[in-house]
Amino acid sequence: MPSYNYPDELQNIDRQINLWAQLKTETGAPGVADKVAEISGLIAEKLAELRALPDDAALQQEPDDLAGIRALRPAGARRQWKTLPEATYRDRITGAINGRFAGCILGSIVECWEIDKMERWAAYNGEAFPPVDYWKEAERPNELKYRTRLRDTFTRSRMDGVPTDDDIIYTQLGLLILEDYGPDFTVADVGAAWMKYLPHAATAEGVALRNLHAGVPPMDAAIVDNPFMFWIGADIRSDPWGYAAPGYPEKAAEFAWRDATISHRRNGIYGAMYFSTAIAAAFATGDPVEALELGLAEIPADSLLAREVRWALDAAGDIKDYRGARAAVDERFSGMHRIHTINNAALTIWGLTIGGDDFTKVISETVAMGLDNDCTAATAGSIFGAAYGIDAIPEHWTRNFNNKVYSYIIGHPEFALDDMIARYTALARQVHAGD
Repeated sequence: MPSYNYPDELQNIDRQINLWAQLKTETGAPGVADKVAEISGLIAEKLAELRALPDDAALQQEPDDLAGIRALRPAGARRQWKTLPEATYRDRITGAINGRFAGCILGSIVECWEIDKMERWAAYNGEAFPPVDYWKEAERPNELKYRTRLRDTFTRSRMDGVPTDDDIIYTQLGLLILEDYGPDFTVADVGAAWMKYLPHAATAEGVALRNLHAGVPPMDAAIVDNPFMFWIGADIRSDPWGYAAPGYPEKAAEFAWRDATISHRRNGIYGAMYFSTAIAAAFATGDPVEALELGLAEIPADSLLAREVRWALDAAGDIKDYRGARAAVDERFSGMHRIHTINNAALTIWGLTIGGDDFTKVISETVAMGLDNDCTAATAGSIFGAAYGIDAIPEHWTRNFNNKVYSYIIGHPEFALDDMIARYTALARQVHAGD
């Protein structure tokens, strides 16, 4: 098992420097500016030394190139559907998209909250926890999320359409990439689409987008000044690739690799490939847990992510609820960032195993676990819907969608939900016919 012995974090060191510099300036101390410049130079020097530390050679069996990844993957089912069963697919893509949106919305306004804060918010609102419906009220209701939609539009009484969220944006963007460039799209095409459609992004995506606009080649956009390359961002972009290659996990993983490479490396890429594979498999198997197991077939068998996914699947029988899930993750991955691919993958798996065939329990338990809980609940909802179809999702989770899905994609402020389903169906038909 890998060691996750993270060093103690430097707590607010920049804030402390600034506060003391302000105080010393106000008390007339000499040389404040010179001392701050000295500290800044020392920090830059030590940061450069930190970045230059050599990686452990024992962990280098985690390639970034597709051929290298495929050489290290285990045996597995590369394709279940030889042709597209359109009636089955239409039901399950409707379930997958609606399930993704419902899980995301439920988690979005409590994103990364700790369990006790969510419990207090539920008690304040007089509602159940884990939640069994969308939140009654949003904290800071008049603030904008993603510069477009008020936070209170994520609540059950004020929702009119699927509100904007980055977990939803990338489901829309993947659709546009496939339509603009076709199933043979390249990493360079992904870069061009990002520059055309994305006005802003965060963490790894934000770094990659800035690098692209600065002229960094798309294949290198993930490795220039990017400490987020193992975080969950590529993972949350998984769904379009599973939707476009249903019952064809190998192709879904290939699509995911092309997309993830723009912003991530190693286990950050594998997270996208794993969940794209699981989503693609869920369409064919009708069983979320079997799909999660099949997802391992497209990533290196000895990678950190594969080891931890196997651990999570093996431990699932002992994880009974959100508290047990979070405790197990906190113990095993102490110090890992709350937006990392690996710890959140375990929570996504357990949301599905705890919830079983009960959609409400799947997304509510997943949200209640915390960490990056809009991302995890969205992915769990997507896999559930792909496996069980739209009829397995209670109507109260979708009634306020009103066939509208909002967006901050440049030139595309709104999508029609039924149109997204039809367009993904056309793409899935194209992918299967082309192979």
